Amino acid sequence: MILRRTTPAPKTGIVHLGLGAFFRAHGAVYIQEADGTGDWGILGVSLQRPDVRNALQPQDGLYTALELGPNGQTVQTVTSVTGVLVAPEDPQAVLAAMSDPAVRIVTLTVTEKGYCYEPATGLLNADHPDIIHDLEVPLPRSTIGFLVRALAIRRAAGHRPFTVLTCDNLPANGRLVRGLVLDLAGRIDPALAEWIAAEACFPSTMVDRIVPATTPDTIATVQRLTGMTDAAPVQHEPFRQWVIEDDFVDNQRPDLAAVGAELVEDVTPFEHMKLRMLNGTHSALAYLGYLAGHETIADCMADPVFATFIRALWADEIIPALTPPPDADLNIYADRLFDRYSNPGIRHRTWQIAMDGSQKLPQRILGTLADNLKAGRESPGLILSVAAWVRYVGGTDELGQPIDVRDPLAARLRALLDSKSTPEGKVAALLSFREIFPEALAAALLAHVTTTYKSLLKNGARRTLESMT
Repeated sequence: MILRRTTPAPKTGIVHLGLGAFFRAHGAVYIQEADGTGDWGILGVSLQRPDVRNALQPQDGLYTALELGPNGQTVQTVTSVTGVLVAPEDPQAVLAAMSDPAVRIVTLTVTEKGYCYEPATGLLNADHPDIIHDLEVPLPRSTIGFLVRALAIRRAAGHRPFTVLTCDNLPANGRLVRGLVLDLAGRIDPALAEWIAAEACFPSTMVDRIVPATTPDTIATVQRLTGMTDAAPVQHEPFRQWVIEDDFVDNQRPDLAAVGAELVEDVTPFEHMKLRMLNGTHSALAYLGYLAGHETIADCMADPVFATFIRALWADEIIPALTPPPDADLNIYADRLFDRYSNPGIRHRTWQIAMDGSQKLPQRILGTLADNLKAGRESPGLILSVAAWVRYVGGTDELGQPIDVRDPLAARLRALLDSKSTPEGKVAALLSFREIFPEALAAALLAHVTTTYKSLLKNGARRTLESMT
């Protein structure tokens, strides 16, 4: 039996760009629980492929969220998604949906690379092919292009703007997206940019829930537990957190605080805590763990060498560089992260987390490194993490087997590495990437990353870690 609706779908009040597994396991669940009026249904938009639409359409947008607790599994049917559009098939339909005045919020999970920006500077990449297209053609391709063109339509029609609520792991994500939108809007119509700056809202957020990729085993487990055939389930850990700056156009939003979201004036300390303590160590474990032959984060934590390393990384290098959120104890937060990472029910693959490293390193690791350098603190674990990324994007693991490196800069990174014959040359070449490494930081890191990279080549990831503990 296939999942089907037995009650009417909620009215669409939110359009979500990038309807991947994370949002469906996190934001869509919060919104479903907070929607007491039935006016906050979510119309999803796939910006690239039709896969999610094709899976959800026969199910009326319904899907199952499978919670993977350390002591068992539970399921929940998510009903908040009202449908899915595929942007490349019909960009006009996407713009029509976003410009509908009933839509008061546009949420986003498009990953770091989806914003067409330079991670090292936070500025719009005006040379990106999609941005070049969106400057010339009213039917956009990029995330920023859809936001700008939809806001332009609303302004021309005399409608209020929507709130832009990004849920991606980016520093000051709301302010970053606001700057990108205003940049593109100003290039198209300066008056539009002025209206957006004055009337639209871009609250920053922090989101947290570990969501491993859906596998055939996930689908089989859901069918066993529910008796229903679900082509698009998601799986997630029990923990969840959503911190949001309470800044919405005309204060129009679901009552998210009633279901556990934290509405705050400034999300920055929460964001830094999560980006650096969770995402930063996730990336460190992803590269080092993959190189050492560990398939998942839980596998890494079961290895005492990795467990010791990650506790030292928090205590000695990351926590000293952070200002905690109000009433938060960063050492307790680290203990909770350790327990979450160790959950045997979560099969979060190191290869999955390692994707798009060129976009993730600046906010997850390089920011902490820069702060430590400024304060005169040593950062051997973070430097090792950068060296492991260099080793990983070289495309060959420690056994000489090819690595399927998924990164928007993969070809350029590999070409640079292949053009150099020495470890010194390879590290210098990658640290010269200004899209990733600011010049001053690259110069400060060069000798340390080179030494550590040589150790990885000679001794491997696990033995290098052993030598540090």
